[in-house]
Amino acid sequence: MVLAFMTLYCHHIGYTMQQGGWVVAIYGLGSLAGAFAGGKISDRFGFYYTQFSSLFLGGILFIVLGQMRSYTSICICTFFLSVVNEAFRPANTSAIAFYSTATSRTQSFALNRLAINLGWGIGSALGGLLASINYHLLFWVDGATNITAALLLWYFLRPSKQVRPVKKVEVADPLHSAYRDKIYLWFTLLVILFAACFFQMFTNINAYYKIERHFNERFIGIVGALNGIMIAVIEMVMIFKLEGRRSSTYYISRGVAFVGLAYIVLAIFPINHMMALLMMVVMTFGEMFSMPFMNTFWTSRSAAHNRGQYAGMYTMAWSIAQTTGPLLGALIAEQAGFTVLWWVLGGTCFLTAGGFWWLGKKM
Repeated sequence: MVLAFMTLYCHHIGYTMQQGGWVVAIYGLGSLAGAFAGGKISDRFGFYYTQFSSLFLGGILFIVLGQMRSYTSICICTFFLSVVNEAFRPANTSAIAFYSTATSRTQSFALNRLAINLGWGIGSALGGLLASINYHLLFWVDGATNITAALLLWYFLRPSKQVRPVKKVEVADPLHSAYRDKIYLWFTLLVILFAACFFQMFTNINAYYKIERHFNERFIGIVGALNGIMIAVIEMVMIFKLEGRRSSTYYISRGVAFVGLAYIVLAIFPINHMMALLMMVVMTFGEMFSMPFMNTFWTSRSAAHNRGQYAGMYTMAWSIAQTTGPLLGALIAEQAGFTVLWWVLGGTCFLTAGGFWWLGKKM
């Protein structure tokens, strides 16, 4: 809830769109540190304790952030929140890889994304409703759901011998280090470019709808909810039909191109309520084609003893994009206008799609 409305929240309490972009960028900077730490801690202490600590402490920090009023305190609190909150992701992806098999891995990640996007869909709709009443309710509810998730994790998935970290083995193969895996380094760079474009969906697109198109928060929440609902209804069936038929990069490249097409729709057509919903449909299909297979790609490069390292590096790629993408997007929108921003994002996505296609050929 909070992240989706953070730019609008900053605008609501009197700060500029660019200042709101900086807050989201600071969240991304903190998430970069959190992703690195989360991967290391997960490999060292196990994914269970990393997930529990991140959820519980993150919930507390969400509530604390809602009490901040000065711009400096908002920035500082946002940074520490993101460090704690984003340490969850490498541990979570390591857990999914641990509990799944090679034949069910993409479906397992798709099932996890279904849960996330059901939460995102409900959260976006409820967040829009809460924001229309009082923006500060977002922080209390988001914090409460984090803490509740931590308690449910503690109750249903208590530690066992299975979740202890795997003992590291010495290997000579450079592919056992994410930092020396050249294919994976190229993949990470392409993920950064794609994610920098994708994160505009949660920040500058919402600002565009509010400032330029004058949509209210409730409708903006509905547009975000459509993304989660589509993924919940369609993605698992789609992945079941597609998995194993083509390479991961085949689907990723086409999904990234779909996201680029969604931005071109924003650039070319006059955006009313119906076109906003259509754009979200196109972007969501791009997300469903690309993201589950991105997870399949990185897990296929990793081994049991270094899965946290690969997961951490993948999460760091998204964190770098979250740091730079919304901020650069806000700067382009303020200096050149939203239409120029949509063309830049669409072009970047098409180039990145070509990069994933090239990576598949290289492999």
